[in-house]
Amino acid sequence: MAGATVAEATPTAPAKTGTRRTGVPSWVWALPPVALLALVFLHPLALVVQQSFQPDTGGTSVQPYADVFASEAFREALWTTVWLAAAATAGCLVLGFFLALVIAFVPFPGARAVARFVDVFLSFPSFLITLALLFVYGTAGLANGAWTGVTGTAEGPFRFLTTPWGVLLAEITYFTPFVMRPLLAAFSQIDTAQIEAAGSLGARAPRIVRQIILPEALPALASGGSLVLVLCLNEFGIVLFTGAKGVTTLPMLVYGKAILESDYPGACVVAVVNVLISVGLYGLYRVVSRRAGA
Repeated sequence: MAGATVAEATPTAPAKTGTRRTGVPSWVWALPPVALLALVFLHPLALVVQQSFQPDTGGTSVQPYADVFASEAFREALWTTVWLAAAATAGCLVLGFFLALVIAFVPFPGARAVARFVDVFLSFPSFLITLALLFVYGTAGLANGAWTGVTGTAEGPFRFLTTPWGVLLAEITYFTPFVMRPLLAAFSQIDTAQIEAAGSLGARAPRIVRQIILPEALPALASGGSLVLVLCLNEFGIVLFTGAKGVTTLPMLVYGKAILESDYPGACVVAVVNVLISVGLYGLYRVVSRRAGA
């Protein structure tokens, strides 16, 4: 009886790791999604990389890279892309922090509805925001129309949308909610008792923000800023729809070489460079997000 009792009490050996009850190894189930990913994404990307090493003269060569890197157009596009992305990210961080701070800690009617609208805003296409700015500040927009109506002049003064500053304004307008979303989530975790205690001890609002709120917001700021930087580096629709003259970013350069110049090897070279920069920054974003718990 004792032996039978021991045998009954002995737990059943667990199934082998990596094998389902059907007897099929678990890695077999991963083959369909991996194959689909390779077919839809990795294969076209490999073709782009392959084309970047195949000049129009035939054969395989690094000449397309040498030609692109030596061109003034590429260096200007790279610089324009970097400074626009950096400036837009800085603007989004400042504006996003201020707006999230107001929504989270300044009581006003409709604060919850505004916070929900931020989530909806994230689904808007970028060209829609650009078109909205064109309706307001374009050559025939509302601002210029109001100016000419009041002053009687033939033209209005608002013409900055076709300059780099117009692109910068459009990117800050569109990408600021991408910073606000993680900030609002971080602010919801802050213990309001600390803020109330600091206020009762005589601390003013700037000191409370600097010593209590900002330290809690830094991980969310870093996470949102990293994401915005990656998105701005790859933004195409805003630059295209603003029609900014002389503003050529790396995505616009790819479009120009492929569609306007039919220089497919050169376009692939620029695309590869853009992908490498984006992947590197995305890796940084993942590290920051992991540390921030986002």
